[in-house]
Amino acid sequence: MTQDVPNVFEGTVEVDETYLGGQWKNKRLSVKRSHPKAKRGRGTNKQAVFGILCRNGKVWAELIDNAEAKQLQPRILKQVKKGSVVFSDTWRGYTGIAAKGYVHRLVKHSKDNFVTNGNHINGLEGFWGYLKRKLAAKGGIRQYRLHLYLGEYVWRYNHRHLNLKEQKNHLMKLLNKYIRSG
Repeated sequence: MTQDVPNVFEGTVEVDETYLGGQWKNKRLSVKRSHPKAKRGRGTNKQAVFGILCRNGKVWAELIDNAEAKQLQPRILKQVKKGSVVFSDTWRGYTGIAAKGYVHRLVKHSKDNFVTNGNHINGLEGFWGYLKRKLAAKGGIRQYRLHLYLGEYVWRYNHRHLNLKEQKNHLMKLLNKYIRSG
């Protein structure tokens, strides 16, 4: 499933990061005691995830160590074709994207402004909501398995237009291809 993602996105793309790890009120008491001053958002002890959504409806996501430029920009350079229009929020990790051959458009969330002249990252925000709802329904998963769930839900989102039978057939083709190449 994780291999069934376009190699390079082009055109208009949205980039954003999020954090996975559940709500503070649901954490174990041992976790609350070991991190009494835990933060929300950037700087948290939750797992950071970076994602790219092409406006054609395909998404790509990956676990990252942190949301700094050293982590984000190489992934953009690898996954997005130069000359594409990249929409992002104003996080400093995206500063300098325009100098690397992209048209960079910003969305200023800090002013409660989520759409300005057609500039938005609402498609990717919708995927983050989908992902978090699906993970919450699991009732908690182990950190070492998170990449597997992330890959599954990226695949499901990318193939949401297929019915269950078509999804099953597509997965069987992927398995046959994987078995023959391995």
